[in-house]
Order: sequence, then C-alpha cells, then structure tokens
Amino acid sequence: MSLRSGGRKLSFELLSSGLTAANDAADDDASPRSLPETSSDGQRRRKRRSKRKRGALQSPPIAEEEPRVDAHPPAALRVADLMPVVEKVCQASDAERSAASCVAYVGVELRQRNVAGNGRAVTFAEDAASSCGSSSRESAAAAAAAVPDAIDPARRPEANGVVKKLEKDESLDWEKYIKENSNVLGEVERRDNSPFRYFIGEMYSGNSLRSTIAVGNDKKRQRVYNTMFHVPWRCERLIVAGFFVCLDSFLSLLTIMPARIVMTVWRILKTRQFLRPNAADLSDYGCFVVLALGVTSLQMIDISLIYHVIRGQGTIKLYVVYNVLEIFDKLCQSFGEDVLQVLFNSAEGLSTCSTDRVTFELLRFLLDGAIAVLAFVVHSFVLLAQAITLSTCIIAHNNALLALLVSNNFAEIKSNVFKKVSKENLHNLVYYAAFVNIIERFHITAFLLFVLAQNILEAEGPWFDSFLINASYVFMCEVLIDAIKHSFLAKFNEIKPVAYSEFLEDLSKQILNEQPDDRQKDLTFIPLAPACVVIRVLTPVYATLLPAGPFIWRIFWILLWSVLTYFMLAIFKILVGLILRCLATWYINLRLTRKQHAD
Repeated sequence: MSLRSGGRKLSFELLSSGLTAANDAADDDASPRSLPETSSDGQRRRKRRSKRKRGALQSPPIAEEEPRVDAHPPAALRVADLMPVVEKVCQASDAERSAASCVAYVGVELRQRNVAGNGRAVTFAEDAASSCGSSSRESAAAAAAAVPDAIDPARRPEANGVVKKLEKDESLDWEKYIKENSNVLGEVERRDNSPFRYFIGEMYSGNSLRSTIAVGNDKKRQRVYNTMFHVPWRCERLIVAGFFVCLDSFLSLLTIMPARIVMTVWRILKTRQFLRPNAADLSDYGCFVVLALGVTSLQMIDISLIYHVIRGQGTIKLYVVYNVLEIFDKLCQSFGEDVLQVLFNSAEGLSTCSTDRVTFELLRFLLDGAIAVLAFVVHSFVLLAQAITLSTCIIAHNNALLALLVSNNFAEIKSNVFKKVSKENLHNLVYYAAFVNIIERFHITAFLLFVLAQNILEAEGPWFDSFLINASYVFMCEVLIDAIKHSFLAKFNEIKPVAYSEFLEDLSKQILNEQPDDRQKDLTFIPLAPACVVIRVLTPVYATLLPAGPFIWRIFWILLWSVLTYFMLAIFKILVGLILRCLATWYINLRLTRKQHAD
C-alpha cells in the first residue's frame, strides 16, 4: 500500500463489504495471532470459519483496460491476515491518539501499490479505519505500508495469473495538468515575439524608465531644488558681498593709504621732529612704494605693441594664452600674499627693535620691500597682458570671445566640479572656490575697465552699445559658470546650502572686525596689482582731458583732476564701507535669530 495525497478523499474501496463481518469475528474470537495455537482443533475451526466468510470478504473486480482471462479465479483475501495491522494501528500512543482520526484526516488516501502489474487493489473500508481509534497521519501511513506484507503471497491476485492494469486517475494525469497549468513549475510563459505586439505591450505596460530608475523621495526632491535654486542663490549672494569687500579694500588703497601718508608727512613738517614710525605707518610706506614703482614700470610698457602681438595669434592660441596668464595670476596671488606678510613683519620688527638692531632691521625691511616690488610688478604685468587678451577677444569679429569664455569657464568646471574630497578638507575647498571666484570677478571688472579706456582712446564710430553687450555677455557667463560649478560641487560632496550662509556670516564678521587677530582672514585680497593696472590704463584718459597751455597750467589741471578723483573715490569708499557694515550687522543678527529659533 502507498500513501498518496493531492486533495483526494480517503477511500478504502476494497474490503468495505467485509468490514462488519471482520468486526463480528474480532468480537467473537480473539485474533489468531494474538492467541497461541496450541491445538490442531483451533486451527481447523479457524480454517472453517475463514472458508465461510471468504465469499463476504472477496471484493468486486476493478474495471480493467485490457482484461485477461485465466483458468483459475483470484483468491480471496483473509480478514484474519489483516487484523494484526488494525491492531497495530490501534496501539498508538496517547500523544498520537490526541491527534486527528486516521480516517477523518482529510487529504490522505491509502491504496495498495501496484505490485507486479496486479489488477486488484485491496483497501480498508473507512469504517474499519475509524474503529481503530484516533491516530496520526504517520500511523495511517505505517498501517498502509504494512497491509501488503500481511497478505499471504499465495493469495495475492497476481498469483492466480490475472494481471490487471489500474485505471489512470484523472488527478494523476500530469501531462494534462501541466498542459492546462503551464506556469505551475514557475516557468516563464512564452510570449509572442512580434515587434508590433511587443510595442503595444510596452505602450500599455507604462513608462519603461521606471524599471531602470528608482522612485525618488522628499530627500531627492530637496536635492534637486538645492542644485537648481538654493545653492546658486546663496553662492551668488556670497560672491557679490565678497566683490564689494574687495572693492572696499581697493578703494582703501587709493584713499586711506594716501591720506595716512600725507598726515604723517604733515606731522613731521609741523613738529620738525623725526620720530620712529610705527608698524602701520611703515606698512603704508612699503605699499605706497610698491604701488608707485609698479605704475612706473607699467608706464614703460607699450600696450599697442603687446596688443598687436596678441591679436596676430590664431583663435586657439588666443584662449590658450589667456588660460596660461590666468594660471600665472593665481600663482602670483599666492606668492604675493606671502611676500606682503613678510613685509609687514619686517615693518613691525623695525618699529619695535632696539637701537643696536635698527640697521639690521632696516636692511631687512628694504630687502623685503624690494622683493615685494619685484613680485607685484610681475603680477601687474600678468594682469595687464590678461586685460589686453580679453580686449582683443572682444574687439575681434571671429567669435574669439566665445571661444575664450567656453575654454576658460568649462576648464574651470572640469577642475573643480568632479572633485571628491574628505570632510576635513571640504570646508577649505568650498572657501577656496568661492573666494577665488570673488577675486576673479573683481579682476574681470578691472579688465573691462581697461577695455573701456581703450575704446575711449582709440575706438571710432559708435562703440558703447557693443561694449555694453560684450561686457554683459562676459559677466553673465561668469555668473552662470559659477552657479553650475558650485551647484554640482555641493551635489557631489553633499554640501547643504546653509554652508554658504555660514561662509557669508564669517565674511560679515570679517567686515566688522569681530574675528580674533590670530585667526587668518577668510578672504585675502591684495589690491596692489589691480590698482597698478587701473592707474596705468586711466592715466592716458586723464591726459586727454588736460588742456594745452603752459606747464604751470597743466600742473594745475593735473592737481585739480587728482583732487576731484580723490574726493569722488573717498565718497564712494564711505558709501561702500557704511553699506557693507550695515548689511553685515543685519545679517549677523538675522543668523543669530534663526539659530535661536532653531534651538
């Protein structure tokens, strides 16, 4: 017998008719195997009893597909041989008896295994199985497996020569079942490979991009808005504020420093006592000497010659020259900062040294001043050449300006955007990128002022409209490139827009001088080289305003124009300085209020 499942009912079709007789025989007499066979009379009585009940226990034949005729009929099955199996099932443990009934268990079916092609199956009746009490599924399986062993081999159906084939059950027809349920084994259904049907299926299945791109969330949305709006706005606000800080420093060099020098000279002339100047006065003297010698050296340079040399180059060489000059500009900025710090240190040492070391400190101050003059003269020449190159590109009519802006700005994006740095160096990188853009924006303003001066001196016909268009074009490209650079720099390094607000807060503290003296300034700008270039390019413009006449008359007009220019720059310096201080105070209070609300 074999245990089969699959949702079919329990069926013991064979021996069902002899169940009652088997129970009666079990009640009247004990099991032949449970009692010892001590006498031959008992054996004869059991044989006679089995012969009388053989007809009742014989099961009807199962329908056969190919019946075979045999001379001898199939032997009957003895109930006495099956009784030990029933007793064995009934002897289940107490734990197994608490389980479901062996007959009432749904989904289990016990049938005799098809042994050697026999045509008859012997099963227990359902009522006979229920008479053995409650047992588990394992007890039923053991009983089913023990039935064939309890049958005498001589009395099995195949012993009589009748071999019948079991009828194929519909539930066991796997070919038909798999054909009806093709995906029962997890196989992928075969689809029609028609291009039209594929296109229609893709069209009705929705957007195919959703299968390759994950659905975003609020964090991704905020990241997009930061890249497009928040970071460019806050970065541009920082650059504009830094530009006016650089302008204030530039105006201080042209107004405050000359006023301090004039006051020092006037005090010496008034008191007629030469006292050792302090460190601030010595620093002003050193910067004035550097500025004067820088302007004088640039006056000896023929701008027209440099202009024609650069203009004679091809378009590719033009923007290559501009990029090379920009690299040298950054190198000179870094070196000039160190040179100027050394000069200020020498001025402080000279002002505080003892009488015995005055000569040594004076010589060191003069040597440091000479190095500063050489460094800033070179830097001034680099900026002047860069301004001439930009002027050549603006005046040219072969799209040289477009080639220059594209090459320069996108090279800047490539060198900054795709960088990933550690969190320790990230703050310095963003500071450096922002303040480099601030200084570059101021230098471009000085270059455009040079182009304006050149147009005033040499242009013919209407030129102002063309100059405004080109200048706006240059500034808009700079603004756009800076926005793209900082947006994607923040995106790749996961910098939040609030970082640029913190940079602006530090810059505001620098404007108000609220930072400690030992801390390095966040924005370091040295206006000596741009001032040399601006004075060099504006001097010929002022020369055209001087009237012809005697030398004394020309000196008078030079002094008049100088005083008017000085007062104009001083008023501009006052306005810029006051506005910067007011805005810096307002922004610091605003940041403090927001931090208090956030806490």
